[in-house]
Amino acid sequence: MVKDSNISDISEEEVSQNSEGILEIPSEITLSDLANLMNVNAVELIKEFMRNGYMLAINDVIEFDVALPVAKIFGYSLDLADKRDSMNLKSAVLSEGSDDEKGEIRPPIVTILGHVDHGKTTLLDNIRNSNVVAGEAGNITQHIGAYQVEYNGSKITFLDTPGHQAFSSMRARGAHLTDIIIIVIAADDGIMPQTLEAIAHAKSSNVPIIVAINKIDHAAADQEKVKRQLSENDLLIEEWGGDVICVGISALNGDGINDLLENILVVAEISDLKTKALIGSKGIVLEAKTDKRKGILASVIVENGVFQIGDHLVVGTKKNKLRAMFDDSGKSILEAFPSTPVEILGLSALPNAGDSIYATNDEKIMEQIIKENDTDDDSYKLSEIHSGIESSDIRSINLIIKTDVQGSLEPVRSSLEGLNTEDTRVTIIHSASGGISESDVLLAAASDAMILGFNTPLEPGALTLATQSNVKLKSYNIIYQLLDDITNIMKGLADPVYEDVIEGHATVRAVFDIGKGTSVAGFYVNDGKITNESIVHIFRDQKKLFEGDIHTLKHLKDDVKEVKTGFEGGLTVNGFNDYIEGDVIEAHNTVVVEY
Repeated sequence: MVKDSNISDISEEEVSQNSEGILEIPSEITLSDLANLMNVNAVELIKEFMRNGYMLAINDVIEFDVALPVAKIFGYSLDLADKRDSMNLKSAVLSEGSDDEKGEIRPPIVTILGHVDHGKTTLLDNIRNSNVVAGEAGNITQHIGAYQVEYNGSKITFLDTPGHQAFSSMRARGAHLTDIIIIVIAADDGIMPQTLEAIAHAKSSNVPIIVAINKIDHAAADQEKVKRQLSENDLLIEEWGGDVICVGISALNGDGINDLLENILVVAEISDLKTKALIGSKGIVLEAKTDKRKGILASVIVENGVFQIGDHLVVGTKKNKLRAMFDDSGKSILEAFPSTPVEILGLSALPNAGDSIYATNDEKIMEQIIKENDTDDDSYKLSEIHSGIESSDIRSINLIIKTDVQGSLEPVRSSLEGLNTEDTRVTIIHSASGGISESDVLLAAASDAMILGFNTPLEPGALTLATQSNVKLKSYNIIYQLLDDITNIMKGLADPVYEDVIEGHATVRAVFDIGKGTSVAGFYVNDGKITNESIVHIFRDQKKLFEGDIHTLKHLKDDVKEVKTGFEGGLTVNGFNDYIEGDVIEAHNTVVVEY
């Protein structure tokens, strides 16, 4: 997996290279550090990761297994360094195990996304042989559920969300739990606005996508239409020469469900899902609620290690004890393994969805975690879009486009994509007609994107959430203003073009020796000006003797910023002292001619 977080610079002791082209690296390394170690251009490395299915920025953290095949393309073999990754909070709890300790194969974690009434929960009901829908208001899922099933001897964990908001909110907080995304599309309806949102979320997650075309038994079912719509949205299914698995199902009567489960296991096997070879236990909070009788109950997916009754629990700076634990059927259990959804009892404060939760039997480690969390802001914090761009060698801007009507969408999209150059590009994460919603803001937060609205309203809460999430949101009613603003941002992404400009000429009229091997050239400005930021070219008999920076610039006895035409002054130049009367000083400066 690839993490979207920053880590401190890797020390020299943690990375070494022998004469045979073998690099020793820690289990996690930034793309920038890896590029430097291999002495390759970071942009070329980013492109190679893209070819391998990973959309990365220069400061993204890459795990050893992800870096391994890409390094081979550049002629390097990788070995895992013996040292621990770092001495911060994460290594305290999740410190590397011994060399012979390997990550164990774990069940895949699957998220189901799709339009509100296309049968997501009905599908899960059929898989679980239970009726979750009937007990919920309006037959729509009202909470985040996590369920584990067993098929052909293998376990699969499903996350069932009430929409895309919870999914993107957790991703924005740094929680990347999903291994596979299933997009459910009703065969009678085809792709709907929320389906497009689901596709945008799935693409930005960089995990395998399986499409489940539901309601194939419906009289109005048209699977070919759905497949065509998928191709129009850059999801090409396998039978059409693409790499997206597509399965026809009926969530109501069970047709195709076994085929879907088999494909999930195939994708999981190809993905080679394993726990980290680490000592320690960590989970991610899915949701939390207060029960009148039991107190705070938190739904958690175990990410690594084993959660056991009696463990110390740490969320942020709060410490507690794991008093009770229940599986997805409500049965009390004593321990939970990776990819297992559990409900835990014992927290003293409600955590947020996406929070990391650590479990340890060592009180010393627990105190170390709390101390580190007290100084390390692990909370949901998204930098501005511009600062994110400046920290990356990928010269691109991510956009989410919302327009008033579908007819406006294509002109806006094509106009923005027309701004792409060899060095900069516009990446449209998602585009649709309709108002700007909280869901759009959460997707922007999770994707480091900017939201552009064209003749479209802001839905209640979207602006407040955008402000809280530090998401840039701009609305327009004239397309030229929209394009001008993005053009200016794109210019800021590109490297500026500089030009050398001659600012003035002066003639040396006297030379003064002021001791310590330093000479001052007394000069008269013939034209233009000499500034203290000038690069001076010194000529004698029309031949250039020297080029360098001005050290001091004076008029009479005063230090000055510039001396203009018709005035006299004195200067010293770094690295040059051999002036004679009649030498010509030509002042140059570098200016930006295109930005």
